Order: sequence, then C-alpha cells, then structure tokens
Amino acid sequence: MKDEKEEVVSMMSCKTILLAALIFFIPQGIAAQMDETASDEIVVFAAASLTGAFGEIGDIYENRTDMKVAINFDGSQALRTQIENGAYSDVVAFASTKHMNKLMGEGLMNNSSVCIFTKNKIALIVPRGNPAGINNLSDLARPGIKIVIGTKDVPVGDYALQIIDRLANDFAYGPDYKKNVMANIISQETTVSYVVTKAALGEADVGFAYVSDVTEDMASKVDRIEIPDEYNVIAEYPMGLSAECRNPGMAQEFMDLVQSADGRAVLERYGFSPAA
Repeated sequence: MKDEKEEVVSMMSCKTILLAALIFFIPQGIAAQMDETASDEIVVFAAASLTGAFGEIGDIYENRTDMKVAINFDGSQALRTQIENGAYSDVVAFASTKHMNKLMGEGLMNNSSVCIFTKNKIALIVPRGNPAGINNLSDLARPGIKIVIGTKDVPVGDYALQIIDRLANDFAYGPDYKKNVMANIISQETTVSYVVTKAALGEADVGFAYVSDVTEDMASKVDRIEIPDEYNVIAEYPMGLSAECRNPGMAQEFMDLVQSADGRAVLERYGFSPAA
C-alpha cells in the first residue's frame, strides 16, 4: 500500500516525540518569538471521516483550556493541497499516510511530531432497509447495481479500489468481477461524507465508506455490511504539527487529548480502532 520511497510515519507517541523536538531543536529565542505570535485559537485540518469524533474532542479541549479550536474538515487530498498552497494549520490529521508523507517530504510538517493515532476499516453502506438487496460482495457485480465510491485520490476511494482488486484476484468471484463492478460505479466523490450522503438519500444502492461513518445519527438512514478482513484494508490515521505551527504547546495539548483515554473513548465510540 505504501510507496517504498515514502517516509515511514513513526508509531512513537506524539507527546514523547514532540517533547524531544521542543527540548533539542527549538532555540530559546525562536521559542520566545513563537509565544509572542501565538493566538488564543489553534487550527486543525482533519480528514472528513473524523468529523464527528474530532468535533466532540474539540469541544472537550475548549472546555478544559482557554483556547478555541477551528477545525477544517475535508478529504485528505484536498487538505494537503490547501496546505501546499499556503493555508495555515497547527495540527494536521489525515486518513492516509500517503498524503502525510507527501507533506513531510515537502518540508511542510514537523516530521518528528507525526505519528499514527488511530485506525479504521472499510465497510459497505446501503440505504436503510437495503432496497437493492445487497447481501454479499458478489452482488456488487450484479447488473444495474448503482455504486458510489471516493475518487482515487481520496483515501476512502483508494481503499475501495484496493478491495475491489483483492476480490477480483479471488477466483471465487469470477474473471469478469472487476469489470462488472467498475461498470456499476455511477459516482466518485471527493470526500467520504458525500459517499455517505448519496447512500442515505437512496441516490446509490451501495457505497464504500469507513466503519466509523455509520454514526448514531446515520444509523436511521443507512445500514452497514461488513467486509471480511481478508479483503479489507486497515486505514492508518497519522497526525502531527505543521511546520508553520505558531503555538506548538497548545497544539500538542490537543494531540495529547486525542490520544488520551478520553480521546480514545470518543474515537472508539465512532468506530475507530486503537493505533496499536
């Protein structure tokens, strides 16, 4: 899944790594300048699949500190493009190491602060009641089935294509499986939120989304169909400080909260899995 030339995201604790970075790599003069330019708000760029969980964690953070949190939710690829074009952020959290590694290679992240903080899996989602009768993965190749996925540049779309390839490589699904499934794709969306919305509105019979996307709010609108582990993809979510972060202390507090027992409880309630 990962390009061998891409930098591997560290699995170490974000807190431990950043403390080392602050102690050994930031001169006192620069640290003082950071304090002077720090504001009472941190800016978080987060993958769309984190909307519910990070919304709650942001509220917890604001209630415990004097800081405000402004969170920009979008597809990881869109967030990466915004950062590359000069958009400011303090904390960056993606649904894919691919896009994080790109920013790290471009010098746009504090590389020593980046770590994997949670994981996710892909599931099929169908409109409530499953009107098209999608009972198994073979049904994705049935003529007339309307499938919605993410674009190939969106992590959830990339993962969906990997799953389709894995199924096509299983002789049990027949030689024309991939061709038939791809012919049934009616839409490729730029964020997983749009995939979920189309399924919930009945504009598609089935979509590829994250397990975490079937939230309490969505449970009355969509049903989830599990994808067996032998075909599924484990999505690793990296998080770190941007190279332009002006308030690393308070930004680190947000990252610490995400990884704390309280933060993990929120993430797990939304269907995310522990990082390790």
